[in-house]
Amino acid sequence: MLTNLPAGNKAIGCKWVFRKKLKPDGSIDKYKARLVAKGFTQKKGIDYFDTYSPVSRITTIRTLIALASVHNLVIHQMDVKTAFLNGDLDEEIYMEQPEGFIVKGQEHKVCKLVKSLYGLKQAPKQWHEKFDKVILDYDFKFNGHDKCVYYKENNGEHVILCLYVDDILIFGTNLEIVNNVKSYLSRNFDMKDMGEANVILGMKIEKTTQGISLSQSSTIEKMLKKFNYFECKPTPTPYDPNVHLKKNQGEPFSQLKYSQMIGSLLYIANKTRPDIAYAVGRLSRYTHNPSKEHWNALERVFKYLRGTIDYSLCYKGFPNVIEGYSDANWITDNEEVKSTSGYIFLLGGAAISWGSKKQTIISRSTMESELIALDTTCTEAEWIKSLLMDMPMVEKPLPALSIHCDCKATIDLVKQSHTNRKMNRHIHVRYKSMKSLLSKNIVSLDYVKSENNIADQLTKGLSRSRVLEMSRGMGLSP
Repeated sequence: MLTNLPAGNKAIGCKWVFRKKLKPDGSIDKYKARLVAKGFTQKKGIDYFDTYSPVSRITTIRTLIALASVHNLVIHQMDVKTAFLNGDLDEEIYMEQPEGFIVKGQEHKVCKLVKSLYGLKQAPKQWHEKFDKVILDYDFKFNGHDKCVYYKENNGEHVILCLYVDDILIFGTNLEIVNNVKSYLSRNFDMKDMGEANVILGMKIEKTTQGISLSQSSTIEKMLKKFNYFECKPTPTPYDPNVHLKKNQGEPFSQLKYSQMIGSLLYIANKTRPDIAYAVGRLSRYTHNPSKEHWNALERVFKYLRGTIDYSLCYKGFPNVIEGYSDANWITDNEEVKSTSGYIFLLGGAAISWGSKKQTIISRSTMESELIALDTTCTEAEWIKSLLMDMPMVEKPLPALSIHCDCKATIDLVKQSHTNRKMNRHIHVRYKSMKSLLSKNIVSLDYVKSENNIADQLTKGLSRSRVLEMSRGMGLSP
């Protein structure tokens, strides 16, 4: 609504944003124009207060898809049109009239916003609060460990809803219960029914005879073409185990392009390709000052992806229990003073969660580095188990999540009733934390031989045969 600007108030600006929306195959779907407020001019404590809005973890989405495969659930998808415009504003906000829509004779007046608008600092928060209220009024409950997951159960029928900003995945035991939820949402918001789930966050969801697959083949192809590696000769491994990278002491070699390529790889490694997680994580350490050697290693990842472009995470109906693997690679050369941790969790025969990260503290032995890695794995296991506790189709009580480690000394240390071993404070805190999780039956620890530890690929470069074996163990296949 147009009004005179009250004394003491300041109107924020606005602008039009134009973009093309693409289909999964890369062709143009439609042209979009969106009016956005210049939220960067808002003043905290005057124009807005709290801005936090939760967003679902990618691990949650993979876990739900794995559960859908295990329990044979229906998966549908909806999109909320202009989602942020649904939020109700708590603050009084004035905005300049948009270009092309200035009312003649009232050029001096401003718009008083009665609803939220894209660009406002509080827009995501107001949208989530609105959606939260609407869905809870329909007798849904929210998951205590991912506030963007809602569930409802009635007479043995289950439905789970996962919200990612304006994209909604609906999982149900049958089509009728899914359609009921879709009808309710359509009565409350302007919705686009996408039918059976096809693409979410750039990941292609495909039902197969064996289960459900997740892939990013189209995204990888675009990336390879963008950086001119689509016609390259493929390599069988993402990282050469014989190469020991060191910090560049000279001038950076194409630093900007190196950073862009690392960013593109991280997008893929974090979503569907755990097999390149170590290589990408290791190479990202040199983003600020890459050398020619770093570039050669980076190109190797692209060449590996060219040969494995069709790899996808394949979730099956079994096994229906979660298994975790933990590993660490102690200091490998004189320049490296911190070890690398790696973990991976599988459900339905494929990875739902993984990580490869440089440890934050210095470990004095292989056992200590394995203990630090195991603590990280146990922390993730605790969160995953808590997430599953609020999933209606998961049988309760949940057994302890089995975590496999290839270091007997670390397992024995954590399992024994007490120890006189000297530990620094950082190690001791992790040790006590794991003992607590064991005593509460949240996790269980089991020994696995190094050659069978799937997390091995998340801590170091491996040979061709090992990469193939570990990738299959992660649930990756063409």
